Amino acid sequence: MLDANMQEQLKTYLANLREPIELVATLGDDANSAKTRELLEEIAALDDKVTAAFDGTASRAPSFLIRRASDHDASVTFAGLPMGHEFTSLVLALLWAGGHPPKVEDDVLEQIRAFDGDFDFEMYFSLSCHNCPDVVQALTLMSINNPRIHATLIEGGAYKDEVESREVMAVPATYLNGEVLANGKMSVEEILAKLDTGADAKAAEKLDAKKPYEVLVIGSGPAGTSAAIYTARKGFRTGIAAERFGGQVADTMGIENFPSVPYTEGPKMVAHLEQHVGDYDIDVMNLQRAEALIPAAQKGGMHEVRLANGASLKARSLILTTGARWRQLGVPGEDTYKNKGVAYCPHCDGPLFKGKHVAVIGGGNSGVEAAIDLANIVGHVTLVEFDTALRADEVLQAKLRSMSNVTIITNAQTTEVTGDGSKVDGLVYQDRTSGEEKSVELQGVFIQIGLVPNTEWLKNSGVELSKHGEIVIDQRGGTNLPGVFAAGDATTVPYKQIVVAMGEGSKAALSAFDYIIRNAPADEVAQAEMADA
Repeated sequence: MLDANMQEQLKTYLANLREPIELVATLGDDANSAKTRELLEEIAALDDKVTAAFDGTASRAPSFLIRRASDHDASVTFAGLPMGHEFTSLVLALLWAGGHPPKVEDDVLEQIRAFDGDFDFEMYFSLSCHNCPDVVQALTLMSINNPRIHATLIEGGAYKDEVESREVMAVPATYLNGEVLANGKMSVEEILAKLDTGADAKAAEKLDAKKPYEVLVIGSGPAGTSAAIYTARKGFRTGIAAERFGGQVADTMGIENFPSVPYTEGPKMVAHLEQHVGDYDIDVMNLQRAEALIPAAQKGGMHEVRLANGASLKARSLILTTGARWRQLGVPGEDTYKNKGVAYCPHCDGPLFKGKHVAVIGGGNSGVEAAIDLANIVGHVTLVEFDTALRADEVLQAKLRSMSNVTIITNAQTTEVTGDGSKVDGLVYQDRTSGEEKSVELQGVFIQIGLVPNTEWLKNSGVELSKHGEIVIDQRGGTNLPGVFAAGDATTVPYKQIVVAMGEGSKAALSAFDYIIRNAPADEVAQAEMADA
């Protein structure tokens, strides 16, 4: 199962085990069970602190339990093989069960251990899903550190009948005590917030106690992280407040146009950004959604940002980098069947549609790339484009047209996603030339029609927005408000690209630096606040 290089790497990791662990498998007579046995025997052979047994009695086969030898409650279960994107999750599960400390804040571990109640998690992942490892690792951490929390992490490809019966059509899919808890990527903090009803109030109290910043960055994608690194290097007290670190880049797979890096993937880039930010004294506040901006009353004064949990943060200068999100079609059936056949991430959810007929809406680069990826997995792809021709790069169009299981429909307006009440069964489109309405029978719809800026929270703030909702900026990244700057996909800058966002974030940071050194605090109160900080 593991090549020589992977075995050597794993052996190095297992040297960090502080106490023995046990691998207990429940197997059948199928090929996946044979592969599971082979994997566990290889792992056990790499370190004396690891033993493998094959007498498990779990309800799912193949599956295996990873548990601490001295404390069987410190455990987690994998059903199916955690390879591909999940191999790192497997390594972490082995280390954490063996007493190696996780890299999380002490208060997060304390919160996990303090939960009183029985929590039985089941979570479905696919081996090609780059969003799934975050949830797998979060539930693993919780399961190993609280005896009343149990997590079973299920590879959907190994349990197709179960996936079908539960109508799982998007991953990661997380169930708690048999009921759907969430679909989509979640960090351990987000899961804890769902379980702890008092989490928002506690977080707000902690945030309200923070001193004002010289620079506060709202958003933590490429633009936001670049801005924060630049201002921190200038010696300014810098904070980042964001819903999730990395933003939309975390949902991006292949990145091949970033100079000096021929190929990388979104999650890897986000990990590198997070590591780089961590090299500086930057206060990162995750899971924070900005709801309102109250500009300073006068130049040099304090701007205030109010958060969804009721807390407020203050700063002499703001850099707004809230990015953008997938644009929705806005047609009947889209919301009804979201995660029930309507999807936005072909890499994550494509494997769940193996052998089926799906549609991709959108003929730009994203849409055509999605159609190409899906055509290698599903039975048939119908690409629907509003314009009279595809807008993707010619090389992508040529690749798509070379695939035998793809149908391309142009000059078509999607008007409805249809379903049987529980899942998608087709879509309806209108021929824009003839006006004729046509329908296509299918089981999945992947929407790839561009982005919409995350700027709704700014509509009554005084920040000038374009007719498309983008933050209007000048050549220095400045908005119409003194001391408020912006960068990245949320702004009017053309070309929504990672490398552009990084440059714009750095430019906005330099402009914020210039603003602060040229404008003293506006009043004695502001001076006192900054002195205390």
